[in-house]
Amino acid sequence: MNVDWQAFTPWTALGGGALIGLATALYLLGDGRIAGISGIVGAPLRALLRGRLSEIDRPQPWFIAGLLAAPWLWRLCGGAAPGLPAVSTAMLVGAGLLVGVGVRMGNGCTSGHGVCGLSRLSLRSLVNVLAFMAAGVASVSVVRHLLS
Repeated sequence: MNVDWQAFTPWTALGGGALIGLATALYLLGDGRIAGISGIVGAPLRALLRGRLSEIDRPQPWFIAGLLAAPWLWRLCGGAAPGLPAVSTAMLVGAGLLVGVGVRMGNGCTSGHGVCGLSRLSLRSLVNVLAFMAAGVASVSVVRHLLS
C-alpha cells in the first residue's frame, strides 16, 4: 500500500475529528443523548411517517440541518469537493441498503458505536466496530479484486 503524500491532509482530518468529538460531547452534555446519526435521523423520519410530529425532539432537526449544511459550508470556505465514486447508481443503492440493514442489525451506526460508544468504553460498541471494520475490509476486497 502506498500513501499519496500529496493528497494526505492530516490537519483537516484532525480538525474534522475534533469537530466531530466536540459535537458529540456537546450533544451528550446538552441533551443527554448519544449522537448516533442513525438514531438522530431515524427517529424524526419514523415520526414523520407515522404523522406524529410532536414526537420530534427539538435538537434533532438542527443536528440534521448541520449535517446537510456542512458540505456547503466547507465548499464556501474553499475546500475542494471530493471526487464522485466511479460506481453505478444500482451499486450505490445496494450499498445504502446493506448499510441500513447493518445499522438495524448492529443496533446503531458507526458514529454511534465508533465515536460515542468507544469513548464510553462500551463492549457492545467495540464488537460492533470490529464487525463494521471487517465488513468494510471484505467489501473493498470483493469490489477491488473480484468485481474489477
